[in-house]
Amino acid sequence: MEASEKQREGSAMDQAGGTESGTIDSVLAHNRAFVAGGEFARYATDKYPDKKLAIVSCMDTRLTELLLAALGLKNGDAKIIKVAGAEVAHPFGSVMRSLLIAVCELGVEDIMVVAHTNCGAQHMSGAAMIDSMRRLGVSDERIEFARHCGIDFDRWLAGFGDTEEAVRRSVDMVRNHPVMPPHVRIAGFVMDSVTGELVQVTCP
Repeated sequence: MEASEKQREGSAMDQAGGTESGTIDSVLAHNRAFVAGGEFARYATDKYPDKKLAIVSCMDTRLTELLLAALGLKNGDAKIIKVAGAEVAHPFGSVMRSLLIAVCELGVEDIMVVAHTNCGAQHMSGAAMIDSMRRLGVSDERIEFARHCGIDFDRWLAGFGDTEEAVRRSVDMVRNHPVMPPHVRIAGFVMDSVTGELVQVTCP
């Protein structure tokens, strides 16, 4: 069987609720042991962030534990919103929606936008992503269907080039959003992906 056929077959199995991967099985096995052993008790908290803080950060695996450890945060302290590149890319997208919910419903008063060094999203391009989609079994017909629906891949999947400038754009979008309450404090930062050092970005 060709590699692309295997990928399509695996994708079909995933959509049907099955999986060929042992990763999900091992995660589920750990989860059962975690619950049975009562390990969840030490993470008990409620939905309101103790520090009244929300953080928009990158989904990069290097930050999974580093981000909270470097900021001195624990479970229950803050709302964490993970997105590629730590970008607030659309004024009415899911990231902005989450921030407004955090502020208006959950008591958040401070927002940090935390990008990081050597981000994989920095140099993305629509053309390269489309090549990857094709390699992973997405047909040209589906790609053209998305274009027909108005998706500009070059814009939607573009990288951001300058990290600090990307942080400024995100901070500006949140700070000047028409329905963001005016009392909320918003600041931008770049974290070193290795050391966790945080450098504040000057945002006019």
